[in-house]
Amino acid sequence: MNKLLVVVVVAVMSMVCGAGANAQAAPQQENNPHVISSQDLDLLRKDIRSQKKQLIAANLKLTDAEATKFWPVYDQYTAELVKLNDKKFGVIQNYADNWGTMTDEQASLFLRQWLDVDTAITQLRQKYVPIVSQVLNGRKTATFFQLDRRISMMIDLQLSSQMPLVQAQE
Repeated sequence: MNKLLVVVVVAVMSMVCGAGANAQAAPQQENNPHVISSQDLDLLRKDIRSQKKQLIAANLKLTDAEATKFWPVYDQYTAELVKLNDKKFGVIQNYADNWGTMTDEQASLFLRQWLDVDTAITQLRQKYVPIVSQVLNGRKTATFFQLDRRISMMIDLQLSSQMPLVQAQE
């Protein structure tokens, strides 16, 4: 169980890290309006969502009856999460587009937007705890949100670590 989690997370991190490595070199290229192309980002995100579902399925042991009730809730949660992640990746893309010429005001706006998305994601999780609790017992509900959070934090860590610091543009 843990070995599969490690293997999939390493694969996801390799993809994210590879996309992020381009982000550090790209701001110096004047012909590249986006550090990571929207198409590449969309493909990366679809792959991550697919792997995330596989990780959760492998680590959240559900009966057939639980699975029948849980997966539609998961899909609904994921659809709402995708909308928030669209905003997050928009903020990151905007940051990348402006890195190197970012003003104090743009830096402050970036920070506010980034924190607003983080807050919205936390609120979404809080919204779904009672919904998931209606289809799973407390331990399985907690396990689902642990897995969801772990995967999200690992992806966020990789993305954040690949973004050059604002102050480094000077």
